Amino acid sequence: MKKILAPVVIGLMLGSSVAFAEIEAIVDSHCQACHDAGLAGAPKMDDAENWAPRLESGVDAMTQTVITGKGSMPPKGTCFNCTEEQLRAAVEVMIDRLH
Repeated sequence: MKKILAPVVIGLMLGSSVAFAEIEAIVDSHCQACHDAGLAGAPKMDDAENWAPRLESGVDAMTQTVITGKGSMPPKGTCFNCTEEQLRAAVEVMIDRLH
């Protein structure tokens, strides 16, 4: 059910300014590879324990981390042309993929 609702919720939050497919493409090309493999210390997608404190910090804090970068992750997670709105939506897609 969450997988079905996420595109709807994100779409409603973002209105028509950002298409869900666009956000999925951003995640796939700028986030997923490092987080699937755990490259350079990125928390792996299947590591619930490592994600727990990040999830507890909330979407705003996680988005701010993406915007500023952390450790080996550069600012905006290599999506230098992404807006803050797109990055927040990408964070929400990543969170949805954890479940």
